[in-house]
Amino acid sequence: MHWTDRRRRFRAILEGKRCVHPASVFDPISARIAEDLGFELGMLAGSVASLAVLGAPDIILLTLSEFAAQAYRIGRAGTLPLLVDADHGYGNALNVMRTVDELETAGVAALTIEDTELPAAFGADKPRLVSIDEGVGKMRAAIVARQDRELAVVGRTSAASLSGIDDAVPRARAYAASGVDALFFVGIKKRGELDAIAAAVKVPIILGGAGAELEDAEYLASRGVRIALQGHLPIMAAVQAVYEAMKALRSGARPASIPGIAAPELMQQVTRDRTYKGWADAFLKPGGGRG
Repeated sequence: MHWTDRRRRFRAILEGKRCVHPASVFDPISARIAEDLGFELGMLAGSVASLAVLGAPDIILLTLSEFAAQAYRIGRAGTLPLLVDADHGYGNALNVMRTVDELETAGVAALTIEDTELPAAFGADKPRLVSIDEGVGKMRAAIVARQDRELAVVGRTSAASLSGIDDAVPRARAYAASGVDALFFVGIKKRGELDAIAAAVKVPIILGGAGAELEDAEYLASRGVRIALQGHLPIMAAVQAVYEAMKALRSGARPASIPGIAAPELMQQVTRDRTYKGWADAFLKPGGGRG
């Protein structure tokens, strides 16, 4: 697979002037749907991957190899640039280097490394942050570990929600100084908080879990926000649809009466049926593809 082009397209988003909403994807089919609908970017969150691979909540049970494999499956299905949430890098700074190696090989366009102490420490009643020095070490290790310079490394922090904006700002400055390509903030709810961040750093900003005050794409773009997540509704919608279909069938409903079923044409589109049939005609029939 050729991954560099999609990495360059991701960087073009960071270097642009607009704020883009990514598609939350969780498997090859969802990624193809996003691409067919014109999304410029896909996002694979750690929480979503945990649901898709393990059926488990977001408590850091998923392993690096499982996460990288799911990212590869998604990337292989199309050409959509994929931003992934690599959590804490699955350990210390040296583990971060291994994480970058695995995810770069898996074809991701960009990855986030966060400064949360994960998994939850014994006796902890809420998430905790590592020190700024440790966070900087992780960011620097990630940058050193990448081989394709087009792969974007994004520093991530939840300080705004865990310890306040007065802690988020110096973390942002320190991580930006480490050389990351962008900064990802979780828990920013108010314009004043984003204004403080935007005044402190000049690297592109990515927002996750932003508040209602931060839904104006034009305002976000003016503050350097280039990507703003809109949650992870697709996998929740898929769970609800599967639940309702199975519940109806279990209750004795006739299959033909189940609503919301994908039409054959849509199934053919998302499975790339025409492409596979073309290959079958070319390579599985005598004289196929000749002349």
